Amino acid sequence: MNYRRSSLLFEDAKKIIPGGVNSPVRAFKSVGGTPIFIDRAKGSYLYDVDGNRFIDYISSWGPMILGHAYKPVLDAVKKRLKKGTSFGIPTEIENKIASLAISMVPNIEKIRFVNSGTEACMSAIRLARGFTKKEKIIKFKGCYHGHADSFLIQAGSGAITFGSPDSPGVTQGTAKDTLLCDFNDIDSVIKIFKKNKNKIAAVIIEPVAGNMGCIVPKFGFLEGLREICDQNKTLLIFDEVMTGFRLAKGGAQERLSVNADIVTFGKVIGGGLPVGAFASTNEIMNKLAPEGDIYQAGTLSGNPIAMEAGYTILNILNTDTEIFKSLDEKTKKLHAGMESLLNKSNIPFSINSFGSMISLHFTEGPVVDFNSSSLGNNNYFKKYFHEMLNAGIYLPPSAFESYFLNDALSYQDIEFTLNAFESVLKKIVI
Repeated sequence: MNYRRSSLLFEDAKKIIPGGVNSPVRAFKSVGGTPIFIDRAKGSYLYDVDGNRFIDYISSWGPMILGHAYKPVLDAVKKRLKKGTSFGIPTEIENKIASLAISMVPNIEKIRFVNSGTEACMSAIRLARGFTKKEKIIKFKGCYHGHADSFLIQAGSGAITFGSPDSPGVTQGTAKDTLLCDFNDIDSVIKIFKKNKNKIAAVIIEPVAGNMGCIVPKFGFLEGLREICDQNKTLLIFDEVMTGFRLAKGGAQERLSVNADIVTFGKVIGGGLPVGAFASTNEIMNKLAPEGDIYQAGTLSGNPIAMEAGYTILNILNTDTEIFKSLDEKTKKLHAGMESLLNKSNIPFSINSFGSMISLHFTEGPVVDFNSSSLGNNNYFKKYFHEMLNAGIYLPPSAFESYFLNDALSYQDIEFTLNAFESVLKKIVI
């Protein structure tokens, strides 16, 4: 494929934007080469500025669950645009999406909208600390909760890719209040609690991890976290920025039958526009200003355009639950096809999938946490990524990111992907 215009645009971008991108993973540092620049998208396809078409397996990193340029969303946004873009004053659409989200998700009674997943997780931590009057938090190695200082300690995703999970600019004072445990290892959690008795405000976790590849919780792990938090009067926070309204209409809480104390959202809840949210019970949420004394605010929070897009998507997901079954079946088809082809090769691999999330790791043995995900052969991954890209398939440009399927993806798209995958496997051994 020809990427000439993308290459020229990237050279221009590097002169005026740090690294040429506005989010690090887009720079292709992990896989090498030049990132492509997208011109437009429709359904399951991306079209770049050079006229190339790609089957999309990232779905804008999750939000486009029903596909790109989804007509009901476009129509709703166009109608709303005629009324204005931002007011900084309450609108009725905020009430409508709040009521709908609360009705869909277990164990929440109030929700507050913000502008990103990072902001949602940052606010959830502040709320947990203010509610419990404790300062320390537990996070899990490889889980990514945005780029707030508290979370850039052994973070996943871009932080792994760039080899600096402890980012410069994060103070020692901040770092000392973030305690690290291993995903899927309940004993590591018990040890930390014993060493920090009555000091831990919250445990925050991606209930299904997506930033060290897709990693599924072992049976009993989340249940164990719930029990430990109850015993220690610590709040359990589910970061459902990726999994919320994607794994089920009620997210991971519904799918896995474990309730969190605070839940954060992003991606799908905005229908493709920048939105985040955090939610909990009345008792906890009433501590927020202006009702309580825990401060949180945002000029563009509850932006009417974003609320309209999110409301439209949630309404569809709430009324047509067959969408989740369809996504599950398509992911299973992709998983089974990849596994069958890899079993015929001499390439070490591990595939994890759950709902409409899936990832391939070029490593022997199961991938269950940060350490095992880090054992993958990145030379294999680089070759795999670029060969699939040249075949017209866009995958996450990092071995530490989950794929996100969208329901516009057809079975013909999946067959095309598997045929390309079969050819690529013959080329990736270096």
